[in-house]
Amino acid sequence: MKSYVVVGLGRFGSEVARQLYANGCEVLAMDLQSDLVQAIANDVTHAVVSDGQDKEVLKALGVREFDCAVIAIGDDLSASVLATMNMKELGVPYVVCKAHDDLHRRVLEKLGANRVVIPEKENAARLAKSLSSPNVLDYIELSEDYGIVEIPAPKSWFGKSLKELNVRARLGVNIIAIRAGGKINVSPGADFAFHEGDILVVLGDSLALESVQKL
Repeated sequence: MKSYVVVGLGRFGSEVARQLYANGCEVLAMDLQSDLVQAIANDVTHAVVSDGQDKEVLKALGVREFDCAVIAIGDDLSASVLATMNMKELGVPYVVCKAHDDLHRRVLEKLGANRVVIPEKENAARLAKSLSSPNVLDYIELSEDYGIVEIPAPKSWFGKSLKELNVRARLGVNIIAIRAGGKINVSPGADFAFHEGDILVVLGDSLALESVQKL
């Protein structure tokens, strides 16, 4: 089970935390506002009133043991900068930060943030899905039940063709494109054979996509 600490429980942070927990992850959610912490307490693993800018507090909470930190502090640039620096210095392997504009994004990237998102440009559910599924490179939600994922081709598929694998009939998904060797093959034919390094763009319902991710 992957583990996440989410700092800042505004609209974006709370939705990311809830989605990560719903996707089967361990989630520690924190904010300075007790009402926001109470509101999410039943939807995450742990929820605490804490300050992401306080390095000693973060150390006491054991954030270095988490796989990823999501810094979702609002428009306060100095607060998000301090929280990001703390997570990097404490050795959190992967730090994702919320930015409110491109300047904020560039500052956070300079501090070593592994990924910076601007909420107006990236859906919280999409971010949570891509973070909680280790082999999902990207996820686009088309509706409540359907989506598109971008994943590496499974090793068991190497050397086999679409026809041999009978993907649509066996798994209930459609491979709508394949990225291979820097080129994109849209609607690949039945004779297309998979190789190491191929990236699949797969369309299907939620259950079918989860099955493909486990191959």
